[in-house]
Amino acid sequence: MKKLLLLSLIITSFNVIAQIPADYYDTATGSGYTLKTQLRDIVTAGHSANTYDDLYTGYVSTHSDDIAVAGYENDGSILDMYSENPAGSDPYNYTHFNNQCGNQSAEGDCYNREHLVPQSSFNSNFPMQSDIHHVVPSDVRVNNFRGSLAFGNVATADWTSLNGSLRGSSAMAGYNGTVFEPIDEFKGDIARALLYFAVRYENTVDGYTSFVMFNGSNDQVFFDWAITVLLEWHAADPVSQHEINRNTAAYNYQGNANPFVDHPEYAAMIWNPTPDTENPTAPTNLVASNPTSSTVDLTWTASTDNVAVTSYDIYVDNVNTYNTSNTSYTAIGLAADTNFCFTVYAKDGAGNTSTVSNEDCATTLAGGSSGPELFFSEYVEGGSFNKILEVANFTGSSVDLSTYTLKRANNGAAAWETTYSFPVSSSINDQDVYVIANGANAICTGEVDDLNNDITSFNGNDVLGLFKNDVLIDIIGVLGDGADFAQNTTLVRKPTINGPNTSFDIAEWGSFAQDTCTDIGSHSVTLAVNDYTLESIRIYPNPASGNTLTIEVLENVTISVFDILGKQVLNTQVSRTNNQIDISDLNSGIYMIRLQTENGSATKKLIKK
Repeated sequence: MKKLLLLSLIITSFNVIAQIPADYYDTATGSGYTLKTQLRDIVTAGHSANTYDDLYTGYVSTHSDDIAVAGYENDGSILDMYSENPAGSDPYNYTHFNNQCGNQSAEGDCYNREHLVPQSSFNSNFPMQSDIHHVVPSDVRVNNFRGSLAFGNVATADWTSLNGSLRGSSAMAGYNGTVFEPIDEFKGDIARALLYFAVRYENTVDGYTSFVMFNGSNDQVFFDWAITVLLEWHAADPVSQHEINRNTAAYNYQGNANPFVDHPEYAAMIWNPTPDTENPTAPTNLVASNPTSSTVDLTWTASTDNVAVTSYDIYVDNVNTYNTSNTSYTAIGLAADTNFCFTVYAKDGAGNTSTVSNEDCATTLAGGSSGPELFFSEYVEGGSFNKILEVANFTGSSVDLSTYTLKRANNGAAAWETTYSFPVSSSINDQDVYVIANGANAICTGEVDDLNNDITSFNGNDVLGLFKNDVLIDIIGVLGDGADFAQNTTLVRKPTINGPNTSFDIAEWGSFAQDTCTDIGSHSVTLAVNDYTLESIRIYPNPASGNTLTIEVLENVTISVFDILGKQVLNTQVSRTNNQIDISDLNSGIYMIRLQTENGSATKKLIKK
């Protein structure tokens, strides 16, 4: 554990600070080789060449095994595409800055830097030699066996690495030489790195013909057989969240990004510019099941597409409400004792949309309007790296955390930027808590369930969200508001709060001195006090198609309207004699209305057509 904590301290010093700008690709408006040149201009501007030795430092942020996915160790060791084994235990691991060498006698002896495009092709010149997008950490033994061989599909192997990478004869029409084939998990990563190289060095790549994949041109760059296999690998092994994180870290390290990670569709737009106009098939066998008072589980059979299905739009009562890349989803935040009808559409990377799935409906159970859910119970914005988040479970049963994530918006930004996934197989027992702390944290260590520097690198104006199936269910802070709300402060949710709230209300929290550990590791609530079902309140018309909504009340009520992401879009008051509100500024969609009175509160659903 001490060893891992030391590594966490190292990683903290290289923590991702900036995101790739939202307008980074705004000038990439063309297609074919015009788009390729536009991307060259984008990734060349800002590219700051580091030294060759600096790469070892850069690898701490770009190539660490910090992946909370089954098959990965998530231990901060070096992520080497030639030794990582997602199907089982790794044959060996390296730690950053240890066991660097140039000579070896077997796999696992030491590691160095592998140029996916061989140095010999560009005479070891800069910035190619130290470009972290294509120079990766590698076991030296495997690096030597790969040498400067082309990447491709192997027909008959003459050598196999311990993680299953192959060297052998080519299985590809158009090339008869020896090729090197990584395992399926990393084929897309390597393909996108080579495509990046073709873009970044467009001005000189026509001279790098000693690499057998290059055809001596600066437009296509690759031989036909080579571009075929690269596009095949790119499609078969899509961009993962870890690759996105690695690309962001590389952007912070050297000032440019790999466009094929951020926009996978660019590859086909450049090297296969025939537009994709074929729609995916419709999802089938949609089933709505397991309703609670606020949720319904959805499952369906996957669609097919000539290229690939990228996501599914889920409609609730004919309103586009959710999006997911999976074939299952839990619709949350639904009104109690209400019938909901669901349909699903499939989408591909070109924006083509399928016809609609079958419709299936379910009625939520009677009960509280929001139902029991996890919620933030404590927040520590302490001195130095003393940052802690605590999530509580008072749902009545143990909760699997696989569908939950935490997100952070930096400095009151209006969009989420950092995502934390709970470790594989994590759960919270009923009336228990889960504690995430910064790896450099020196307090409350006996109560910590996970160390993670990314999500806990927050300050007093960084907004934090708790998500289920990528839908916001609880929040600390206000999106888009950069003011400090809890600097050098410990916040503990009051015991009268027994569930989440997508609108941050500081009145729900008790405030204590920074670095207070007293309540970390446990939480208590006074159940069934805060939220009431206010049956006396009627809202109509609902669904609403006009610009006016009537809220029939017998007392003064504060009305707060939130969109599906939890952003407040309207706040007003109604009374018995003044009971209409203007909703003309609301777009079509599903909204949640929070009604607050002196006697309690309730949350109801509003559909705007």
